[in-house]
Amino acid sequence: MDAVRDILARLDPERVLASGPAFEAASRVWNDAVRHEPAVVVRPRSAAEVAVAVEVAREHGLPLSVRGGGHDWLGRAVRDGGLVVDLGAMRQVTVDAAERVATVEGGATVGDLIGAAAPHGLVAAAGTVGGVGLAGLTLGGGYGPLAGRFGLAADNLLGAEVVLADGRAVTAGDDLLWALRGGGGNFGVVTAMRVRLHPAARLLAGFAVYPWDDAAGVLSRLAEHLAAAPDELTVPSGVAGATGPAVFLGPVWCGAEDAGRAALSELLGVGTPLESTVAAVTYPELLARFEPYAAGGRHHAMRTRSVPALTPGVVGALVAAGESRTSPLSGVVVHHFHGAAARVPDDATAFGERRDHLMVEIGAVWEPGPGEPHRAWAGEVRSALAPSALPGGYPNLLRPEDHDQVAHAYGGNAARLRAVKARYDPDGVFTATPLPSPNS
Repeated sequence: MDAVRDILARLDPERVLASGPAFEAASRVWNDAVRHEPAVVVRPRSAAEVAVAVEVAREHGLPLSVRGGGHDWLGRAVRDGGLVVDLGAMRQVTVDAAERVATVEGGATVGDLIGAAAPHGLVAAAGTVGGVGLAGLTLGGGYGPLAGRFGLAADNLLGAEVVLADGRAVTAGDDLLWALRGGGGNFGVVTAMRVRLHPAARLLAGFAVYPWDDAAGVLSRLAEHLAAAPDELTVPSGVAGATGPAVFLGPVWCGAEDAGRAALSELLGVGTPLESTVAAVTYPELLARFEPYAAGGRHHAMRTRSVPALTPGVVGALVAAGESRTSPLSGVVVHHFHGAAARVPDDATAFGERRDHLMVEIGAVWEPGPGEPHRAWAGEVRSALAPSALPGGYPNLLRPEDHDQVAHAYGGNAARLRAVKARYDPDGVFTATPLPSPNS
């Protein structure tokens, strides 16, 4: 293939994969239901090598994609017949503890950043799965357990180095940085980021599971607590269970421990739990708790809705979702958005929904085999939530065909976002997450 020969002439052959076990591994993504076959995978070690890969893709008309952690459920990190820029060899994290800033290479994961910050008594606004690529999480917005206290991951992005579609390496200026804060990986290859860190040596994490016969009551009582939650308390919740549906709460407190223990004790009293724990943990320890639930090798289909609160309609839809699951691995996670994240002005970043809300992540998960019943379940839950939903949805989870949600996913920022796209990537080389069309 001409493109492979061309890139081999311009890069160390060790950076270029076109066949063999390493190529096969780089072509696989977290969602085992997705099998894409790229033409070539490039593993750069610098922004200059990223630029070479981008230039070769452009010269040969190859579709281009960027792989960080490979956790995008649609597998958009690997494009059929395309050139994949695999940033897995660019994962260095440097912490300036005095300035409370981390400089993070584009392939670093959430776990890389959190692990590097922890010895300094610092944390970052990030997610709960350590293997997720930090850039992908951040560029799409980045819900997480510290959102109430410190905002979204995108809100803590201070700067970025980007290789554009024409091969130029630039420092993101005001408009490009604005777009990167929630507009997705649609503007170039982010080769490095500067991320704000925060002092918090330990967190207080709770976990409780409630019996299914009290599911509606637990969720209804939880609604009152969420409405009054202080910034220090962010409360993921949801419906899951390997042996049958149950309601779970996984609150995280980031603040004074004594106050946190009192707050978590009251919160977890929304019902009589089957099991309940509260423990002081580091952020790396919190990530470790979630690793078993994020294992690769399974098949996934995801849908999403954002809702204003746990209203009776939402509670009813969640209970119905638990009762109709087609796989014991499937579930619904409800992400809590409030506090610092909700106080960012609507137009300060590209992220589209700044009012208090809950982002509902509908996850159909099954072992390899026929997937249609499970995909149908996820779609039915999405539809059941529609009457109660806010316009739009979380771009990192949306499909291009979710036109009704994509059209509103960026709120009043859509026109500016399209203008930035036209300036930096007029030919649409980068398609990490769906952007609204001009006619939306």
